[in-house]
Amino acid sequence: MTPYPAHSGASGHKLRVLGVDPAVAGATGYGVIEIEGNRARVMRFGALKLPARATFAVRLREIHFLISGLVEQFTPDAVAVESVFTALNMRTALKLAEMRGVVLLAAAQAHISAHSYAPREVKASVAGFGGASKQQVQQMVRSLLDLPECPEPSDAADALAVALCHAQVSRARERIAASVSRVRVSTLAARGRRAAAVLISRGQ
Repeated sequence: MTPYPAHSGASGHKLRVLGVDPAVAGATGYGVIEIEGNRARVMRFGALKLPARATFAVRLREIHFLISGLVEQFTPDAVAVESVFTALNMRTALKLAEMRGVVLLAAAQAHISAHSYAPREVKASVAGFGGASKQQVQQMVRSLLDLPECPEPSDAADALAVALCHAQVSRARERIAASVSRVRVSTLAARGRRAAAVLISRGQ
């Protein structure tokens, strides 16, 4: 499946995205994808799982170290991270927000734009349904990225889904901007022709 129409700008335009799915108790998933024309490919994916005895401060440090390393190695055009799920209890939501904070910090330190997407938005973008199960997301990620099997663990698949979501949103914005630009050029040209016609008629 190739859901990425060819970029309307310069030939060979690439978009590289680092997707991150932070987790308080489980593993933090990550995935780097690259979109070129109508093809999407995986560059790296995995999940950071720390010992249960690791303090929260250690978790924050290790996640920041991980993201900073990935940013340095792959130089993505953007970092996409899943936003805090509002149904979480307050304590968990606050911890997750802090984990997202170190991801956003790593992006800011590298002068890379960061974008947040709600879980339902990611699922709808990748699987076509905001209530899709983890298995359905994994299967669609495998299909969209032309992988031989579903990416494991599921945390990594979720991170790839976040990256794919941003890629689709980014390309959609580019197409809209290009269309608006063409309309503006066409409108200005029409106005120019009308103005020229008026000047010619007056000259007569």
